[in-house]
Amino acid sequence: MTDMPLRALTPSAIRPPFAAYAHGTYVPKDAEWVFTSGQLGISPDDVIPESPEAQAELCFAAIDAILSEAGFARSDTVRINAFVTDRAFMAGYMSVRDRWCAGLSRLPASTLVIVSGFTRPEFKVEVEVTAARVSTR
Repeated sequence: MTDMPLRALTPSAIRPPFAAYAHGTYVPKDAEWVFTSGQLGISPDDVIPESPEAQAELCFAAIDAILSEAGFARSDTVRINAFVTDRAFMAGYMSVRDRWCAGLSRLPASTLVIVSGFTRPEFKVEVEVTAARVSTR
């Protein structure tokens, strides 16, 4: 199999992304995949921080653990889906996402949606990722 790498899709024919993300990600056939469930801002000992930024930090820490469990890395992320319960929480979330993506040679696609709430009112942020890796076999 000839491996074609993952690549960011940012066509010049459309407006550039608003922030640090790609409009899409190309994943070749026969790639390995990881899909995370939405991760909420809760610590392993059930502490839910008040700030959306602190909750986002916990979301991305959980995602790192899930990716690592599968032998994947942040750089394998092809898409981030995030949800916040208030427009005011966007900046805090985005600063965490941008730090999490800092240093990646290929930015993933990313979507942020404002939702009316989660299962518990203290949750303000939820993040899920999709990751793919081209087989080196």
